[in-house]
Formats: sequence, structure tokens, C-alpha cells
Amino acid sequence: MLNDLFTKLEKLYPELVRIRRDLHMYPELSYQEVATPQKVAQYLQALGLEVRTEVGGRGVVGLLRGGKPGKTIALRADFDALPIQDEKKVEYKSRISGVMHACGHDIHTAALLGVAHVLSERKEEIAGNVVFIHQFAEEKPPGGAIAMIEDGCLDGVDEIYGAHVWSSEPFGTIGVTDGYAMASGDGFDIEISGRGGHGAQPHLTIDPLVVGCQLVVNLQQIVSRRVNPIDAAVLSVGSIHSGFAANVIPDSCSINGTVRMFNPEVRQFIEQQVRQITQATCEAAGAVGTVHYRSGYNAVWNHPEQTKSIRHLAQQLIGEENVKQLTPSMAGEDFSNYLDKVPGTFFFVGGGNPAIGAEYPHHHPMFDADERAMLLIGKVFLSAVVARGATDNVRVTIESSATQA
Repeated sequence: MLNDLFTKLEKLYPELVRIRRDLHMYPELSYQEVATPQKVAQYLQALGLEVRTEVGGRGVVGLLRGGKPGKTIALRADFDALPIQDEKKVEYKSRISGVMHACGHDIHTAALLGVAHVLSERKEEIAGNVVFIHQFAEEKPPGGAIAMIEDGCLDGVDEIYGAHVWSSEPFGTIGVTDGYAMASGDGFDIEISGRGGHGAQPHLTIDPLVVGCQLVVNLQQIVSRRVNPIDAAVLSVGSIHSGFAANVIPDSCSINGTVRMFNPEVRQFIEQQVRQITQATCEAAGAVGTVHYRSGYNAVWNHPEQTKSIRHLAQQLIGEENVKQLTPSMAGEDFSNYLDKVPGTFFFVGGGNPAIGAEYPHHHPMFDADERAMLLIGKVFLSAVVARGATDNVRVTIESSATQA
């Protein structure tokens, strides 16, 4: 059965390319998705699935009821784009100024639609149910996942699986990570209030820019000197703004940054340290510092059983030598919200291919991916549905057969 599903997916590949390129040409930003969820819903409805729209706001959920008893397996794809100008020289370049799919969400969406198409033609033979979660606003906290969960997208779900195309890994490879796979991501905005004046009379001012520069240096000591080196963490200041003229000392300075880590205790500690160091640095100079700390996504933690199963299925699909153990990434993903509720795993599919220009990092104006990654994502999803949706005894038979093949 699985080989037949693979064959059907391969025949569907031209349609998946068409879908992906249409999404790529007409991207929509987080929380502004209108046409994209409509396209997704119409496609799923045409397959005869039970479809819910506006889930959590702009999400779409399709339900396939299998003809045999088994578990309910959820598969998730995201469909929002980024505020980046597409600079690729391809026919499917974004036609929306300043907006592009620079992270592969169009790849994810098309791949999951292909899986739904293939399974809908064999639903009487499927054990259990399959929930297709098409999520909005993955790129912008608080993200669409938590809203969709609150609106019931995981009701009755036993396990969940998600995939991300990864341009830093070559096409033809699959990456799996045990335990923590992606970091939690918080942000902070700091406003420093001083007393402005003439640049030639600094003694009459409280220079917030000097305080801000000192604060940036002091904040770097949190990770380098206060966090246990065993606990990976990153604190980066991405912007500092103050003043408008060379001979004017400004009244205020703003600092914005991001914090990434895995350990929840380290996460709490760093927030406390950002607040404490800001207050101490500003008070020492006579300025006032106000910290606005934003909690972002939790760290993505892959569950052991489901991760082991996906690794095994991927090895049978493309060979053990092509399935990599990836180190955890400091990037963030709100797939963590699903994994906080039900067991599952989040894996990566190589999309890099310099021969076609797919060699730039995610969130880059030239980002692209080998579209054949859609087939690999789809085949792993199909394998998970067949193997994980079945009862325990049947699952063992399926995976043993795959090993022998």
C-alpha cells in the first residue's frame, strides 16, 4: 500500500509544483492571510474531506476519517510569508512587493495538500484518522498554533508530525533531532530616558546614548559570564536608536534584542538578569531604564518514541546514510505548542541545491528550495500515517516489512 501511495504522490508532483509556485507568487504576511487559506480550504473540500475554516483566526483544518480503526494522526504545515523583497530571477518570483516566501512555507503547504490528495483516494484502507493542520502566522509571535489549539485543532489527536524544508542541508537528506530541536525565543525592548542638551556641554546632560552603549556591553555578560556554559543560550541586540544630529545629545535611547535558549530555568534567569542589569546600569548614570520583555515560542522538544519512528521510516525511505542527526537550532518554531499538548516530532528535509540557486539561507531575499523536497516531506508523512496510525501490532508488521524491503 505504501509504495502505491508513493507512486501516486510522484504522479501528483507537477500539480504540487503548480500549487507551490502560485503560493510563492502571491504570498501573504502573518495575520494577513486571506487568499491563501481560501485556496487551501477549497482544495481540501474538493477532496471530500471534512473542512473547518477560520480555525483560531485564519487556520484551516481538514479531517480524513479512515475506513479502519486506529489512531488519529495530525500533520501540520504553515502558510504565512515574510516582509522581504524577493530578489530571485525566476518566473515564480513574488508579485507582491516587499513580501515573499523566504522560509519554505509554500513548500510545506503544497506537500501537505499532496498528502491529503493521495490519502483521500485510499481512505477506506487507512487505519485511524488524519488531521491536516494548515496554520497561519508561524513567523510572528504569539503565532497561529496556540490559537488553533485553543479552537480545537488537536481535539482527539494522538500524535502530531511536522516538517521544515532546510536550505542548509542538501536535497535528498532528512534531518532528525532527539529531544530539543529548536530554541525558545523571547524578545526585549528597552527605553532609556536621560536629559538631552548641547553636544558641547555633556556635563549638563544625562546622555542616554552612552548609557545605551554601556548597557549593550553589560548585557553580553549574561550569557558569557552568568549562564552555565553547558546550557546553550544566545542574547543578541539587533538595534539601538538614539538622536538625530551630530551636535545634539538626545533625551532617549531605545534598544531591541532577542534571546534564545532551551532550558526553561535559564529562560527565567536571563529575563531576570536583563531587568536587573538594565536598572543598575541606568541608575549608575542617573538615567531611567524601562524593560518590555516579550515571551515568545517555547523550545521545540521532540518526543522519543515518535522521533525514533520517524528516523526509522526515513532510513527505509532514503537509506541510513542520508538520514542525519542534526544539532539543535537556535531558530524558533511555534510547533512547540503542539508538542506541549500531544506527542510527536518535528523533522527537517534538505532543500539545498546550488545547481538551481537554492543555496541561500532562510529569510534571505534570494531564498529558494529544491521543489522535490515536497516529495520527501510527503513520503515521510505518508509513512507516519500508515505506520503510526495503525494499532501497535500492525505497526510492528509495517515497520518490519519496510526494514526487509
